[in-house]
Amino acid sequence: MLHSSPFCDGLNRGIRLFNRAHFFDAHEALEDVWRPSTRGSSRRRHLQGLVQLAVAFHHESRDNFIGARSVLDRAHRNLAGAEDSLPEIDFTRLRAELVAWQRHLANVHFADRRLRPVLPCITLRGRARTRPPAKIPETKISKTKISKK
Repeated sequence: MLHSSPFCDGLNRGIRLFNRAHFFDAHEALEDVWRPSTRGSSRRRHLQGLVQLAVAFHHESRDNFIGARSVLDRAHRNLAGAEDSLPEIDFTRLRAELVAWQRHLANVHFADRRLRPVLPCITLRGRARTRPPAKIPETKISKTKISKK
């Protein structure tokens, strides 16, 4: 858990909601943290990436796979370099978990709930995952390389 301050409390709340798969509520909580951040700052862009991450998984939970893919791609771009402005979050782990989702959503016609990867978990550096990792089932998911934009 991050130290107590309005910023940290809001970020902690958003992360907890995200990790419980309450993506709409996570998006609202994270947006409350993003909104007062300094316009044009890297931190604001990185917070926007976290908001977009929650929105992407909200879309996916509603079977809007095209919307999920589009917003996840934007979140990925906006989270580039986020270790600098949000060093408490383990972005290396998060990005690794998102690779399977990018592949899954890139093949929207195969986006089947039975084939979906384990939901990602936002963790703090030095902390264990809040839920055990699950194996990603071998499916018809394309083996194409995900490019970084």
